[in-house]
Amino acid sequence: MKSPSLVGCSGLPLAERLVRLPDPRHRRGVRHPFVVVLLIAASAVAAGARSYAAIGQWARSAPQQTLARLGARLVASLNARIAPSRSTIRRIVSTACPGGLADLMGEAPVGAESVAVDGKSARGSRTDATPAAHLLSAVTAAGRVISQLRVPDKTNEISAFTALLTPFDLAGTVVTADALHTQREHAKWLVEVKKAHYLLVVKGNQPNLHAALKALPWKEATARRYERERGHGRRETRSARTLTVTDLDLDFPHVVQAAKTLRHRTDLKTGRVTHQTVYAITDMTAHEASPQAIGRLARSQWGIEAVHHVRDTTFAEDASRIRAGHGPENMAILRNLAINKLREHGHTNIAAGLREMSYEPFTRPLDLLGIAP
Repeated sequence: MKSPSLVGCSGLPLAERLVRLPDPRHRRGVRHPFVVVLLIAASAVAAGARSYAAIGQWARSAPQQTLARLGARLVASLNARIAPSRSTIRRIVSTACPGGLADLMGEAPVGAESVAVDGKSARGSRTDATPAAHLLSAVTAAGRVISQLRVPDKTNEISAFTALLTPFDLAGTVVTADALHTQREHAKWLVEVKKAHYLLVVKGNQPNLHAALKALPWKEATARRYERERGHGRRETRSARTLTVTDLDLDFPHVVQAAKTLRHRTDLKTGRVTHQTVYAITDMTAHEASPQAIGRLARSQWGIEAVHHVRDTTFAEDASRIRAGHGPENMAILRNLAINKLREHGHTNIAAGLREMSYEPFTRPLDLLGIAP
């Protein structure tokens, strides 16, 4: 399920964007505005809340000034704002349309050089009857989440790829993905429908294509790029080579170049050396994508892994026991929003940014989310 339309959403405050999302509740008995409850949940998560109980506690403790800023329900007889209960928050977060919520809370890819697509399972959401929620995300090279979609049970990420990216203008953007998404239908759709480019990794799931790339005359490649990097307890050397393959009949739509990347990693603590060879294909010409550009685009795919790592370590996503309804994916969307906003405000360390929010938990998160006084 995706949002009906994102037209005209660009530049709008979060509250005005969320008005477009349908309220899943019946009209009878509604006391708290739908958008207000979502804003409360988003503010609490930006303050460090990890569960419905924590969000409810944040709402209960919020001062009147904060509740007024969020637009909480006003009881005239008491002349006071009333925060929604934990059960109300849980009910709304677990029933709100996750596709629309992800689009409306995400970052528009306008101007992004590349968009990486990859999936992650929320391990704590598994039950005896259902598998863990598997979430497919799209992230820009700057590490900001564009959108997210839950992969239906008993299927895989391939079936959700086009649905995830359909609402967005990707003209001129390079879409990168791992070997699972190196599918002919995906490549044709990206180039012919979305007017985008692709850079796709090729592994054993495409045995004929992988063998053809491996057999190319890489020693004769004149387009090369070497890079050295040190950090995270290791030293890494990468060499990238590219070849134009338009007349080699690789049987893959729109392919123009093939790339081979050799990675040599040395663990600075143990001295262990590992080697890895990665092949990739793209529809971009040598003029559009040099070995240096392809190396940069390939590394941008790692940015989505960084987002997943932050959700696991900083927000303890895999330890979360939220399982019912759309709860697992919608809580992940709220975490993505917090990550996006923290990075937008210059926080390169998300854990440190959350600590800063927690120093003034009822004002700074609202400022972060752009909720006006």
